[in-house]
Amino acid sequence: MTIQSILLVDDSKTELHFLSGVLVQHGFTVRTAENGDEALRRIAEEKPDLILMDVVMPGQNGFQLTRTITRDPQYADVPVIMCTSKSQETDKVWGMRQGARDYVVKPVNPDELIQKIRAFE
Repeated sequence: MTIQSILLVDDSKTELHFLSGVLVQHGFTVRTAENGDEALRRIAEEKPDLILMDVVMPGQNGFQLTRTITRDPQYADVPVIMCTSKSQETDKVWGMRQGARDYVVKPVNPDELIQKIRAFE
């Protein structure tokens, strides 16, 4: 599967701007959501090829949202990469248990992020 469209879920406008810039620069189409409800609406409108998911957000957090998405048969094939400042090994393990396929710690190294995305192609 070729990754072209990415849904970026983060409540920080700064992170959305930075990460969108990195992804667009590498040829990806990016849509954004600032919370769980908005992310679920975006997914229903147009299924992305990959989701970059923050953890700490108002309302439903990224762990809960990842679990909801990856357990839905309609979206279970969409890889989720957690993209968060939560850097503890227990956070990473928990994220992977919720269905995430990879984990990136902020501040994000753009080359590492692109490499992780390309690994799904």
